[in-house]
Amino acid sequence: MNYYEKDPSIRPQIEHHIKMNNRKSLEISGVKEVDSFDNEEFLLQTVMGYLIVRGENLQMKNLDVGEGNVSIKGKIFELSYLDEQHGEKAKGLFSKLFK
Repeated sequence: MNYYEKDPSIRPQIEHHIKMNNRKSLEISGVKEVDSFDNEEFLLQTVMGYLIVRGENLQMKNLDVGEGNVSIKGKIFELSYLDEQHGEKAKGLFSKLFK
């Protein structure tokens, strides 16, 4: 049983997929809202939590909030989820690693 099967309230009703092509383009489904973006970082609220996309020369290629689809082009460096429940543990681990 994985994390999302333990609590049925966490299980998303909408599918969430990410397709990356050669670190140059992303297609993301299950997006609820685009909170902020610039040419180096996108903050997206998805059905699985907040997703940060970091990179260089990032541009929004397509936005369909009704369907929950976002396309981003540019050089992708990082994709990471902000998990409220485990955020402090992750922060503690990274701070120990990079001291």
